[in-house]
Amino acid sequence: MKKNVYISQEPETYDAIVVGSGITGGWAAKELCEKGLKTLVLERGRNVEHIKDYPTEHRPPWEYPLRMSVPREISNRDHEVQSLCYAFNESTRHFFINDRENPYVEDKPFNWIRGNHVGGRSLMWGRQCYRWSDLDFKANEKEGIGVPWPIGYEDIEPWYDYVETFAGISGEALGLWYLPDSIFQPPMELSAGERVLKQGIERAFPGRVLTIGRVAVLTQAHNNRAACHYCGICQRGCSTGSYFSSQSATLPAATATGNLTLRPDSHVHSVVYDEATGKATGVRVVDAHSKEMTTFNARIVFMCASTLGTTQILLNSKSNSFPNGLANSSGSLGHYLMDHHYQISGQGEVEGLLDRYDYGNRPNGFYIPRYRNLDEATQRDDYVRGFGIQGRVSRTSWQRGNSERGFGESLKNRLRDPGPWRLSLNVFGEALPDYDNRVYLDPDKTDDWGIPLLHIDCEWKENEYAMRKDMVDSVEEMLTQAGVKDVSVVDRYLEDGYGAPGLGIHEMGTARMGNDPNTSVLNKWNQAHDVPNLFVTDGSCMTSSACQNPSITYMALTARACDFAVDALKKGEI
Repeated sequence: MKKNVYISQEPETYDAIVVGSGITGGWAAKELCEKGLKTLVLERGRNVEHIKDYPTEHRPPWEYPLRMSVPREISNRDHEVQSLCYAFNESTRHFFINDRENPYVEDKPFNWIRGNHVGGRSLMWGRQCYRWSDLDFKANEKEGIGVPWPIGYEDIEPWYDYVETFAGISGEALGLWYLPDSIFQPPMELSAGERVLKQGIERAFPGRVLTIGRVAVLTQAHNNRAACHYCGICQRGCSTGSYFSSQSATLPAATATGNLTLRPDSHVHSVVYDEATGKATGVRVVDAHSKEMTTFNARIVFMCASTLGTTQILLNSKSNSFPNGLANSSGSLGHYLMDHHYQISGQGEVEGLLDRYDYGNRPNGFYIPRYRNLDEATQRDDYVRGFGIQGRVSRTSWQRGNSERGFGESLKNRLRDPGPWRLSLNVFGEALPDYDNRVYLDPDKTDDWGIPLLHIDCEWKENEYAMRKDMVDSVEEMLTQAGVKDVSVVDRYLEDGYGAPGLGIHEMGTARMGNDPNTSVLNKWNQAHDVPNLFVTDGSCMTSSACQNPSITYMALTARACDFAVDALKKGEI
């Protein structure tokens, strides 16, 4: 199944190449360009321009032929995996890949959610931003799991400050040692129902906290971006730039320097390695339309193509020195794949408050930080690590009529008034790094651009299953004692298989950081142990997964790595 690829003999040279334009690629572009490097950003998908290419941003449901549904025959044919994502529907379908045209091989069920376009998943992400603490960075070393992180909170703290100040994070300062506060804009308000839930939980369980989510959405104007006015559905695009994306924030900053070259429709085939110098010299790119292959040269290469995208490219970058993939002398490249296990789903009703209502489309929910395995009092003997809870309490709208009995005028009249306050939540748990959770290349089959298909062999293990049982029991107990009525908490993965690895969309690992070159791919600066001018700063660099949404940590690691790389470049060290 080898596909024809045509070779162009004219290489182009830059100071830096960034592979990928999503959350980490956008940050790498901004930092490298602002530090004076002529930088080429390569994106495998189409161009998406801010504002112009958000065609469905404010379109109401009744203007969609199928009221935002996608026909099952189209979903099954073109979006079998993507349609599992909470954000996928008729109004957002254009931001998700066509699965049929972008195949991979599931050795075990794995839902790879992708957005191949400029900006990547920064256009569709949930925007939740939570710092890690040393509870997370020191866990591997303390418990003898995986390898120790080569950094601690003190190393990344100033870089959290740096990226948060630029991106704009709204939230509430709590002073929790295990969930450090960010540089915050004013928090969004909890709804009336959420305030009742907060009081009930904190009364029944002293030490547990319910707070508004910490989210990369502005509540005050910032950097020529407007404050959110709760107008729309974020994953359709945000023309005011109120939520952080590559299009609204980092790529404009990179463009303003005059140092950025952005090349969409460019499938990176492999990284070019020079056996004589021991360095990467550039990348090979297959044009999405012509299938012509071109080599672009650079002094440094930043891999920001997403966890699985980056790993696929590195595994395909073979040479005499690295027959099993570039920078893979440790043999750990492609292993230790993680995602957050979730789909522990909770429902219930918060009684009363029928004279109150929530306002607009608040792009946020509440957050209950981890409360297990923090100290001796919260220690479990059946599993390690912990979980966090995300959700919201809001009044049901007229759309509840979709599932209620009734017809005609009587139904319409009943739906004129808002329904009760309903609680919905989901629980996100930490998954442990495991060597057997891996990806590898197919020896024979390639995609239409001549790149070997990626096999994904990943499953939840014993610790995750033990944690999931406690998630259900613990959340049900907490909601009941907090006064929520008609509580229902189910493990959807065990019930119907929904929520296999990947659907958390927090995939990470496979090119992990570590101090020992024999057991890790990257050092503490996200620099490949084996290839000094190769850096990896997307989710593949992660050594463990914690239970918090990881994107703000990716941003901080990227800015930190860029600062190190440019300084080393100027000193002639790489």
